[in-house]
Amino acid sequence: MSVHAISTTLTQTDRDAVMAAIATIKTKLPFLIDLSVEERKALPKLGDKSRAFVSKALEVATQNPDFLPRSFDLDEMRKDVDLFEAMYPMIMALTQLQELMDDTYVMVGSEAYGAALQVYGYAKASGQGAGLETVVDELGRRFARKSRKVKPQEAQV
Repeated sequence: MSVHAISTTLTQTDRDAVMAAIATIKTKLPFLIDLSVEERKALPKLGDKSRAFVSKALEVATQNPDFLPRSFDLDEMRKDVDLFEAMYPMIMALTQLQELMDDTYVMVGSEAYGAALQVYGYAKASGQGAGLETVVDELGRRFARKSRKVKPQEAQV
């Protein structure tokens, strides 16, 4: 007997509401960007360990702007730090939500696949003569292994 960790449905109305909420988030954050892998790798990263460093540097720059070159834009630094700090709780909440979504998606997929394997096993065991041969063959294609093509050089060895 199988155990189901998740037994529910998701209505179209709820799906639409979630998608609308995601669209609203995107609308409220029109400055979001999409970095390439190369761009992401090239950037210095600001993580938890560096947050205090950045805050302290902003404080030093704010209290002592005379040592900074004229080309240094302190207001822009302040905006970046403020935006980073404002986004942090949202990133944490969305990361947690993403993990919950991923875990639920994996579990529900696993349950569905496990049930499908049971159906296939029962159909194979009792399907002979019940008109299920074609269906069992179709389901069995999932497990068919592709034959490895032998390259001409390998055949001559």
